[in-house]
Amino acid sequence: MQIGRAVALAAALLLASCGKLVPTTSVPPAPPVGMTALTAGVRAGPQIASLGLGPAGAATSLASFRESCPRLLSRNDSSGLTRNADWKASCDAATLWPTSNAPAFFARFFEAAQIGDGNAHATGYYEPEIAGVRNPQSGYAVPVYRMPPDLVRAKPGDAPALPSGQQPLGRYENGRFVPYYERAQIDDGALTGKGLELAWAADPIEFAFLQIQGSGRLRAPDGSVVRIGYAGQNGHPWTGLGKIMRERGLIGTGPGQVPGSMQGIMQWLRANPEEGRKMMRADKSYIFFRELTGDGPVGALGVPVRANASVAADPKFVPLGAPVWLGVDRKEASGIWIAQDTGGAIKGANRFDTFWGAGQSARTTAGGMSARGSALVLVPKGTLARLGAR
Repeated sequence: MQIGRAVALAAALLLASCGKLVPTTSVPPAPPVGMTALTAGVRAGPQIASLGLGPAGAATSLASFRESCPRLLSRNDSSGLTRNADWKASCDAATLWPTSNAPAFFARFFEAAQIGDGNAHATGYYEPEIAGVRNPQSGYAVPVYRMPPDLVRAKPGDAPALPSGQQPLGRYENGRFVPYYERAQIDDGALTGKGLELAWAADPIEFAFLQIQGSGRLRAPDGSVVRIGYAGQNGHPWTGLGKIMRERGLIGTGPGQVPGSMQGIMQWLRANPEEGRKMMRADKSYIFFRELTGDGPVGALGVPVRANASVAADPKFVPLGAPVWLGVDRKEASGIWIAQDTGGAIKGANRFDTFWGAGQSARTTAGGMSARGSALVLVPKGTLARLGAR
């Protein structure tokens, strides 16, 4: 996720992601290579008017849909569900449609598609705010690095290609391609003196969790804020703290165990600083940042993600920019969302990551979000007939 990179701090937290997290129950298998919404199966869902859309939630999502329209009309839909021209009528109408009557907008222009079995899992993410400064000063010793210029993809023939067909990330050393520095090497100073420091954070644990989220805010003692966003990753696989702790029997409800939430994991790391530091260094992945401007963090669609409106999805199963309906066992996560982001662990049909904004309330909600239920993708009217969906 570019914010999000995204990336879902779920109640059950941190088993796998780049810029997003997954539930602590188990890591869902990746969908087969080449699978899309079309190969997963598309069925006609219920009438949108029957979904009971709330006016407030629909209004927020309508505003986010408007922001998505320029991209919907220009980008290719890798899910295979829609074509650019399919969105023109709804996007034209969205510019003038009153938000006070937002449920009628979605009922007028869209029809519901069930992808695969429709069984949904939704987690949550947020924009962290931690103590940080632009220039080094006492109490702020954790560097926030820009993307290093020597972090590159291998030239064809210099390293085996990844399963995706892409060349791996790494660096060239004396003309030979080698893996990039791991987290432990970077923490030990591998990038010191290279002029890559974008800012400085106060707390290594808070910063590690900001890296998992993929973006956030750094607030200085004078109240000034620097917003940073995902710029890249060092090419090493991500290993979730939740997974490590679960394997060691540290997560649970027994004596000496902590809840498998972000808050529980942080609590354990602070209570066990030496062991916690070693555990954090066991994750070889490292996230680099860039400074963001504008009124909100930017998702993979290239538009700002909005609290209670934006959701991360797998673009092979959901057109980025499309509305999504969630009917799950968490009331606050049920309703209309707009797919505007992606995440490393947000893979497959009906896997979503809901965005909750910034601040303590957003942190609490995202950190405890793991909802199950059903999902529908809202596509322009006429799409189902064209696809021959039942």
